[in-house]
Amino acid sequence: MVGEGKEEKTRDQPPVEILERGKIYFFYRPKVDKEAKSPGDVQHLYIALQPHSGEKPVEDKQDPSSGKEGSKKSSSAEGGTGKQEVNIEEQVLLRLMVMGKKSLPDPKKRSTPFWGYMEYVTTYVDDMKKVLQDEEYDTATRGHRHRPSARALAEGVYRILRHNPNKGMHTHLVYKLELPPEEEKNEPQESLNIEHEGSFLIQIKNPELGGNARFQGLQEKRKATFPAHLHGKFGHRKFLPADPPDFLNYEGCEFLLISASDDIEEELGLELKTEFANVESCSELVNTFGDTADTKPLREGTWV
Repeated sequence: MVGEGKEEKTRDQPPVEILERGKIYFFYRPKVDKEAKSPGDVQHLYIALQPHSGEKPVEDKQDPSSGKEGSKKSSSAEGGTGKQEVNIEEQVLLRLMVMGKKSLPDPKKRSTPFWGYMEYVTTYVDDMKKVLQDEEYDTATRGHRHRPSARALAEGVYRILRHNPNKGMHTHLVYKLELPPEEEKNEPQESLNIEHEGSFLIQIKNPELGGNARFQGLQEKRKATFPAHLHGKFGHRKFLPADPPDFLNYEGCEFLLISASDDIEEELGLELKTEFANVESCSELVNTFGDTADTKPLREGTWV
């Protein structure tokens, strides 16, 4: 499918199966009433996934009347629940993930899990744009506030993979950037550990079990309520592989990313191939979200 890139298996081992293919976008949002000049000024690092195809074309997502998707308000504090079927080959599906530490895991520290959660899920581009745009509001204690729009940082293709399906199975989220070009210096991208390509173990957290010393997790009402066929896969386990990727279609889904490699081919014997050679006019991120999210960090490699 156009936009999702292609993959090529370069060796038989290790065994890898494709669960999902699509586009990946990275954004950051500065803190309230600020412009970002360094990582300390960042309120959120967002990862947006737009699946285009996969092992199964129809995925389950939360009911569109639940969570922030249903309320149409970014301030909604309820997690996703219910069920809606979406054909990802024919319909738009967009997920917005938030990284708790406001960066991707450091590829040099491969045993440290980074916690995150699903902020927003929708089948409407305009609704996602509203979540990324700026907002003016008033508070009783601090008066008028301005929440800056998200800043577009990078764009590429991704895969969710089932690794070692017969023994010790786990899942990877892997990506390769199309923009900005690999040879161009991009200070925000480098500061937030967004390498040109990356591979992460991805694990889904059981919403019925609490956090730990490393992360407390979301409040109960903000956690996803998975349908029985998904929740039943946990049993008494605290974490599961992201198999199927449908878990990620629920706002309040909590996950861990653990850095595995910054060389996908070396690690997994899989080469990701992008579909355009760093041409900004072909950028789906710019063409889709450029009127909402400031693209200067993507285009010029500078903070804003």
